[in-house]
Formats: sequence, C-alpha cells, structure tokens
Amino acid sequence: MQVGINKSNMSTIISPSLLSANFLNLSKDIKIVNRSEADWLHIDVMDGVFVPNISYGMPIISQIKSVSTKPLDVHLMIVQPERFIETFHKIGADILTVHIEGAINLHSTLQRIKSLGMKAGVALTPHSPINMLDDILQDIDVVLIMGVDPGFGGQSFIPHTIEKVKKLKDMILRKQVATLIEVDGGVNFETGKQLVEAGTDILVTGSFFFNSPDPITTIHKLKSL
Repeated sequence: MQVGINKSNMSTIISPSLLSANFLNLSKDIKIVNRSEADWLHIDVMDGVFVPNISYGMPIISQIKSVSTKPLDVHLMIVQPERFIETFHKIGADILTVHIEGAINLHSTLQRIKSLGMKAGVALTPHSPINMLDDILQDIDVVLIMGVDPGFGGQSFIPHTIEKVKKLKDMILRKQVATLIEVDGGVNFETGKQLVEAGTDILVTGSFFFNSPDPITTIHKLKSL
C-alpha cells in the first residue's frame, strides 16, 4: 500500500491507536476505523523491556493487516528494533517508527526501512530533547513525539509537549526538510487543537477515540482542528 505522506494543503492526519481497542473484538473496532475518515491505523509494539508492558506480536499484526483498509503506522517500543525491520515489512507495516533511545545505529536502521518501501519514523520519549535529531532529521519521514510516558494508554497529556513540537517545527523549517510531526498520547479536542496550532501534522488518538460514543464523528472533528 502506497502511503501518501506529503501533508501540504491537507487536513490533519489522524492515526487511531489500536492499543485502546477492545482486544476481544479487534475486528469490529478495526472496521470502525475503516469506516471513519482516519488516515492510518497506529500499532504500538511493546517488548516488556524498552517499556514496562507487552502488547501484540507478529501473528496478530498480520491478521490486523488482513482486516484494515488503512496503512499500518507501526510504532516499535522495543530494544534493538533493527533486528525486526524485514519482519515488520513482511507482515504489513507501511510506516515503521523506531525509538531514538532504542536504536543502536539509527542512520542504517532508517535506510533499511526505506529500502523496503516503508516510511521511516523516529520516536522521542518525553525526556528526550529535540536536539537529538539535529544530525539525522533529513533522513526521517516522521518524528513521533510522545505526549505521555510510553507503555500504557489513557495517560494525561504532558503540557511541555507543545513546546517540543514548536522547537521541532522550527528545526524542520530551518533545515528545509519535509519531515512530518506526529504526537501520541493524551490527544483530545483541546490538546489536539493546541498541537495542530504548534505545527503537528499527525495526531494519534487512543482511548479518546475508542471510548467515544460516536467515534466516526470524533475522527471528523479531529481532522478539522
């Protein structure tokens, strides 16, 4: 699946996070995402080492791919993600994001991701400063800024995330690159609006979407922020 990633003159990209879905009824929840205006489907992969939680593995993601009509936005919260690049490509990742704190050789990791036709993302935990990206930004398609500590859904938004987005946007403009900014954690209508105004291109929404009484309308409103 070819993933459009140039956001110019487009509404905000929305990527619902399946971590907040009903794990006993994943197919039903994925079909809700399919019917919505969501652009991507966010898949959090956790190994219990990089973060203190374990999510889903390769067989489940392969099944998710067979149901989803949206590109899979796969976020690897694992140590040494370079070990699994080919595997995640094989099971259907369209965007593959690794943590700067967990990748040993980040440049070669990004190049391998791109060589397989996937978009390459780099994620930052809340304690990691934007300047860590200064020498690698030109090789990144998407920077994922965590608005909460990684590992669990439903956490409160960390307000300083807004300033990190602004700093990253300034860096992108200064370097004249096409990197997009994605934020995951604590996104709702209020924080989403602040993030978009600060320069965010992609909003990841988890419990706010899946716990909404009208998820379809929620996506529509988020895209209009």
